[in-house]
Amino acid sequence: MLAQVSHRGGNWMLRKLGLEDMDRAAIVFRASFDHALPTLAALHTPEEDRKFFREHLFTTCQLWGYFIGNDLVGIVAYREGWIDQLYVLPSSQRRGIGTALLHLAQNQSASLTLWTFQRNGAARRFYEKHGFKLIRETDGSRNEEREPDAMYHWAS
Repeated sequence: MLAQVSHRGGNWMLRKLGLEDMDRAAIVFRASFDHALPTLAALHTPEEDRKFFREHLFTTCQLWGYFIGNDLVGIVAYREGWIDQLYVLPSSQRRGIGTALLHLAQNQSASLTLWTFQRNGAARRFYEKHGFKLIRETDGSRNEEREPDAMYHWAS
């Protein structure tokens, strides 16, 4: 089953992340998040991000990383029916890394749902390009950031 093996090509590798990778995964998340939404950059400390990855995402999701050489440049966290996180370092975007991570989750699921912020146009275009359909928008009153968001759904 794909969820237990690594994939290599040239100097890149896609592999399942372990607990020892969570701090680096949190760094990828924060760098990408802050780049896309700089006005929300101070919402959490680096330690809070690391704790969230170690104690929540690692225990509830499949976490995979995209490595170029030894550098972790992208992550995806998914579980039954949901993508919880998908982030690629800004310097590594537009090189197929997000697509590879998304396809990994799609290949393991009959359908996936996710949230993204309404004003994150790049993320919205990315998901729509890969077959996700907008199913709901909110005013953000129910999320931690108080940021209007959009729910997307994909089915194989």
